[in-house]
Amino acid sequence: MIRTIAVNKNLELVKGLEISTLVKGDYQWFWIDFHEPSKEEMEFLRNPLSFHPLAIEDCIHHLQRPKLDYYEDYAFFVIQALNQQTIAREEVDFFLSKNYVVTFHHKLSPEINEVWNRFSQSLNTDQWDPSHVFYHVLDSLVDNYFPLVNQIDDTLNEIDENSKGRSTEALLKDLFDARHDLLSLRHTVTPMRDLLYRILNSKRLTSIEGKIAYFSDIYDHLLKLSEMIEASRELTTDIRDSYISINANETNHVMKVLTVITTIFMPLTFIVGIYGMNFHYMPELTWKYGYFGSLILMFIIAVGMTLWFTKKGWFK
Repeated sequence: MIRTIAVNKNLELVKGLEISTLVKGDYQWFWIDFHEPSKEEMEFLRNPLSFHPLAIEDCIHHLQRPKLDYYEDYAFFVIQALNQQTIAREEVDFFLSKNYVVTFHHKLSPEINEVWNRFSQSLNTDQWDPSHVFYHVLDSLVDNYFPLVNQIDDTLNEIDENSKGRSTEALLKDLFDARHDLLSLRHTVTPMRDLLYRILNSKRLTSIEGKIAYFSDIYDHLLKLSEMIEASRELTTDIRDSYISINANETNHVMKVLTVITTIFMPLTFIVGIYGMNFHYMPELTWKYGYFGSLILMFIIAVGMTLWFTKKGWFK
């Protein structure tokens, strides 16, 4: 689907024009949005828009790394959005010039829809231009990173506190899932941060002149997101090490108890082994109270060793 909106010389909004009309017409500027375009609609990128083949290829083969490419009279941007349900990366492409902005995305973009509706209902069209649209969409995309990072942070706090008394195996599974999500977020936020740095330090992006402060604010948000992600990753490492240490300590305690029990039964097994050898000349075998005597002896040894190990604190 393709939708268009333009601002004419009288600063009036004109919607639904053909792309060829916009390219050949005398308009202040225009915005073309390619939303889940068909193969036939993609051809408009070549004719009549006449974008560079490499930029068109990047649009068609989506999930490129966030980047900025300069062409003769426009700049091409690859931006990454994040799906709020799956944390999957979704690409949004921009062709930005002083006279137009073209957005291209294979999946629904709530951020573009929000800015589109806000612009199409605006009564102050003189306050809008292509760079203004680019800023608002980019700002909305980055702002939508925060709920995902905060959600993972809440999950980590819940794992750390374990107020529901869940098993260690379940907690570790959630912990590794959160760590995987943080890695995915870092693979998005870090390239986006580098892209904003390029934008802020570019001398060729004349279309955003006068709006450096706005893009600097987005860059600050990305720096904050990077710090939050790294802090959460460090927290996952600390929690993981803590649970592994607890498990190791519990395992050592179990092994210690089993070792103590085995040690207690060693002399008892020794006594039973001696009197189970079936030699004919064993004086104790003919003793009237030999059986009870051996049981009492084994009982005394077992109780004595148990009391001694308890005094040593081995059962704690």
